[in-house]
Amino acid sequence: MFRRRKEREDAIDELDEAEGPDEQVEDTQEPDDSGQPSGYSLPPAPRPDGPWDVSETKEPGQGRVDLGGLFVPGVDGMELRVEVAGESIVAATVVLRDSAIQLQAFAAPKSEGIWGEVREEIASGITQQGGVVDEVEGPLGWELRAQVPVQLPDGTNGVQLVRFVGCDGPRWFLRGVISGQGAVQPAAAGVLEAIFRDTVVVRGEAPMAPRDPIVLKLPNDAQMVPDGAAAEQAEPSKFGDGIDPMRRGPEITELR
Repeated sequence: MFRRRKEREDAIDELDEAEGPDEQVEDTQEPDDSGQPSGYSLPPAPRPDGPWDVSETKEPGQGRVDLGGLFVPGVDGMELRVEVAGESIVAATVVLRDSAIQLQAFAAPKSEGIWGEVREEIASGITQQGGVVDEVEGPLGWELRAQVPVQLPDGTNGVQLVRFVGCDGPRWFLRGVISGQGAVQPAAAGVLEAIFRDTVVVRGEAPMAPRDPIVLKLPNDAQMVPDGAAAEQAEPSKFGDGIDPMRRGPEITELR
């Protein structure tokens, strides 16, 4: 459970050794309200178990669905839904029985990760809505386990249990949102966690501002099944604090 923390600490130790004992590094971190450095400007941790950069895989399309910016692992019985912002596809959701994981990749700085900062922003957004958030170290590293306020189909208020997971890669950040039974049952979460780990990110070489979404595309052999009943959904932020990954969106079927 604590291996990823150890890996991050080892990476920082190696960086300190490379700089040498006599070299001084200027601290450029902005202090927070407490007057202390935020501690978020850390180099991305090693990823021995994934997710992967496209440069780290010989055949990214083997056993995965090619969505351009992401290669998503295929699982028997899954539905693949895409999320559209304007005219661009920016996220993919894998639905497996009564669980789901939404995958979205963003551009990130080359020398530092953003997952720590993003966690804080997501947690703040959910608590402002009246939700409850716990930050824990889970099978995929540090994550948020949240109770997000939602309106139920009968018009009453309820909560949706959601797990926010993330990983910093080379110039990219991959976020996953696990919902349904996968958010509460470890047995149901295992397959979704494996999908997150085995996802391949294609950042590309084009200049991108940090946090810009990495745009996806439809596979060449996909058949779209539009959901005519899907309502327009407001987008509170780039990281979707008011998400509902189980909401039906355009689906891709008969993937080969």
